[in-house]
Amino acid sequence: MRIKNVFATILMLFLCVAVFAQGGKKLDKIIKRDYQIIECTVAKISDKTVEYSLPGETVVIVLDVSQIAKIDFASGRSQTFDVTPSSSAPDNSGQSVVSGEIKPNTIAVLPVPYVNADNQQGSEDMAKFAQNDLYNKLLDKSANILPLTVQDLRVTNSLLHKAGIDHNNVDETPIEDLQKILGVDNIIAAKVSFTIGTGTTATTYNSGNAKVSNNNKKVTTNDYSTTTANNQQYYYYTVYFDMYKNGSKIYSQTRKPFLAVKDSWMESVQYLLKRSPIYMKK
Repeated sequence: MRIKNVFATILMLFLCVAVFAQGGKKLDKIIKRDYQIIECTVAKISDKTVEYSLPGETVVIVLDVSQIAKIDFASGRSQTFDVTPSSSAPDNSGQSVVSGEIKPNTIAVLPVPYVNADNQQGSEDMAKFAQNDLYNKLLDKSANILPLTVQDLRVTNSLLHKAGIDHNNVDETPIEDLQKILGVDNIIAAKVSFTIGTGTTATTYNSGNAKVSNNNKKVTTNDYSTTTANNQQYYYYTVYFDMYKNGSKIYSQTRKPFLAVKDSWMESVQYLLKRSPIYMKK
């Protein structure tokens, strides 16, 4: 019996050591250009993709190198990824993207990702609408942002389209690359994130009549009440507003609208714009 206990103890020690060794295994770290960090085991690196698997999984995940800024390997070695486009590089459609000369004192408005934070689904229509709204706000206040000139929205979107950039991947493209593609030295990059909540309000309507007896003492009443329930949606927005000049971030603010109603994000955009360093009160 004692021998069995000793054997069981030794077996448990081996198991503990094995589990500890597995749990303490160092992992590689992929740092994406959107600042997300993925702890994993890198299996293969090519010119275009990186293959990796998550801890405890055997499924191989493929990630495009254009989304990666750096990999810190468990061995201590690091590898950075430079995907700055050349002066003429093909995009996904086979067209060429030519970096134009950067015009000083020009500002461009990027497509504004409009994302449901619950499912990470974006809306192309709302992204275009939000970009248009911010662009028009700049035009309306053009006298307040002198000497800056706003790049025409058609020019901005045409250049981005040729480079294969839209509201889905604009967050993953370095500002330096966007500046070269658009030929501007100032860029506004905004994002609208939201969640939707529901609430119920109840409204009660009362009606009735009263009868008084001849001696003015006895009172009889007939009361009726009706309750109606109304469902209402609430929109909880977070607006991210970043401004860049010559590749450097000069302004970064986040704001949540006071009212949880649809399109309340538009007020936050105007609020943040008026408090940006390019806006001069007149």
